[in-house]
Amino acid sequence: LKSGSGRTLVPMDSTPTFSRFDEAYQTRTAPWVIGEPQPAIVELQRAGLIHSKVLDIGCGTGEHTILLTRLGYDVLGIDFAPHAVEQARANAAEQRVDARFEVADAMNLDAEPGYRTIVDSALFHIFDDADRVRYVSSLHKAAQPGGLVHVLALSDAGRGFGPQVSEAQIREAFGDGWTLEALDTTTYRGVVQEAQADAIGLPVGTRVDEPAWLA
Repeated sequence: LKSGSGRTLVPMDSTPTFSRFDEAYQTRTAPWVIGEPQPAIVELQRAGLIHSKVLDIGCGTGEHTILLTRLGYDVLGIDFAPHAVEQARANAAEQRVDARFEVADAMNLDAEPGYRTIVDSALFHIFDDADRVRYVSSLHKAAQPGGLVHVLALSDAGRGFGPQVSEAQIREAFGDGWTLEALDTTTYRGVVQEAQADAIGLPVGTRVDEPAWLA
């Protein structure tokens, strides 16, 4: 997405609460924490589609920020959950990578302008209709004119591993002020926890690659 110059799918009634995410990091039960970067994001980097300055938004435990920092990118990872940022910093220290992380609100990126690339791995799909509009507006303020935003989101073709979005929702969200350069099908890797076990039909701890969109 380029900024302009200026169980079965359950509808998202409301954006999950902040405490739900922070608790998942605190208890280490977040199904999206796999201990490595998402394969789809790795492929973006290999294809030459990530350029500094980079914002890794909703960075979680920091796998993408650490990867890109190690490869020489100027990158900042942000997350609204303090326990996520704490774990991300610990992961970077353990790997001896001087990666930067901050606690920040994805809805208010006014103070973070000028990013050439923004990476969103599994953040966009958590928002309800109203918050999705606010989030995309915030992204637009953070991206420099012509900047790229890569969105990896669980697809409505999935089995209910987490919040899911449709192609239409992505196209509608990134309408005015954006150029949709690609909207491809891919996969998102996760680890089944108790909350997903019934929907997925697999035991806790199983790694799964669920249908996803890469915009």
